[in-house]
Amino acid sequence: MRLAPFAVFGFGFFVGIPGLAQNPALTMPDSTDPIVKLVKRLELEKYKATIKGLTQFGDRRQGTERNRRAVDWIETQLKSYGCSDVSRIRYEYHPPARPTTPPPARPATANTMGAGGSRLRGIRGRTGVNTDSLAQPDPVLRALNSEPTTPGPREEVYCTKIGSTRPDEMYIVSGHMDGHGWGEAANDDGSGTAIVMELARILNMPDVKTERSIRFALWNNEETGLNGARAYVEQRYPLQGQENPVGSGKYPEPKWLGMIQHDMMMFDHGMPRADGTVSPEQRPEADVNIEFQSTAKYAAEAQKLAWFLATANDRYATDYPAAVGQHMTNTDSTPFMDLVAAISLRENERGREIGAGWDPHWHQPTDRYQTFGDKDFRLGLNAAQTTLSALAMLTGMTLR
Repeated sequence: MRLAPFAVFGFGFFVGIPGLAQNPALTMPDSTDPIVKLVKRLELEKYKATIKGLTQFGDRRQGTERNRRAVDWIETQLKSYGCSDVSRIRYEYHPPARPTTPPPARPATANTMGAGGSRLRGIRGRTGVNTDSLAQPDPVLRALNSEPTTPGPREEVYCTKIGSTRPDEMYIVSGHMDGHGWGEAANDDGSGTAIVMELARILNMPDVKTERSIRFALWNNEETGLNGARAYVEQRYPLQGQENPVGSGKYPEPKWLGMIQHDMMMFDHGMPRADGTVSPEQRPEADVNIEFQSTAKYAAEAQKLAWFLATANDRYATDYPAAVGQHMTNTDSTPFMDLVAAISLRENERGREIGAGWDPHWHQPTDRYQTFGDKDFRLGLNAAQTTLSALAMLTGMTLR
């Protein structure tokens, strides 16, 4: 029998059933659970190494040689994992003219209104994009990031884990590989890109079989307005579910069942203090934020998918819990949200907390690998555990 896309494979339950996470049939897993074995393949040091590999290209600002070299490096890594159909989306980016004087950074205030009108209770830290090269004290990194962006052609990489029995259906798992701010874009979004790459590495191991397909996409041009994700939607959405060649059993663009974005995954140190500074330590109540957009056309389906990942986190993540929120914004899941169930994973609530200065390294020279400690990296690893275990159930994973 074919189960619906949101079925919990192996248990016969559906995300739409209220109280799924508390259902007594879903007992805590033990060492014989194949998903436990799969999740254990995620290693902190390998996740850190992938982030470190991305930082060799500086902030990877779109429209630069360092960005193009990072795209090449990602493609090489994906091929080394055995990921099928490693391909590129090609598109043009010509930015509109901008004012020469950037808007001033917003000062720290109390009880201001956040994105979407949500009230911020407490202190608001400064936010903005650093455009001052001299704010980067490391001369080597400053030189690496010095090439300015130019308009023109852009490229981004994706690859596919082909399903064994339903290759015509897939989940999209993604992060954005570009950054800016004169740092290394280690967190925004090296942390999310590394999650996607690590999931591609593990799910393409020879003994891993999935019934449905999984696409791993590393978007470009997120920082300029989600242009890479928009280009993918424009080019690939009309091709869904078409067998090509006819009778081949091959589907270049399987039907989309859901889209899971990862963007800024490591820094959950709490609200800024009265002076605008943030604690240097990860807060004890840190969590993985899973967001859907309540105003999206597919909001109901996205909410189900978000709670599905939260349930997977309850069962398989090792350190940090998950929290579900309904204000997904400013990331590459947005172009998908009126077409399919689309969610994003974050370190904090994007509109209410990140936008209020909860991460002082956001778009700053300090967004560097050396800024973060193992507790930070482990938060990103727990996000990877969350998505990996959910995908294993959603796609019918088995270990041979």
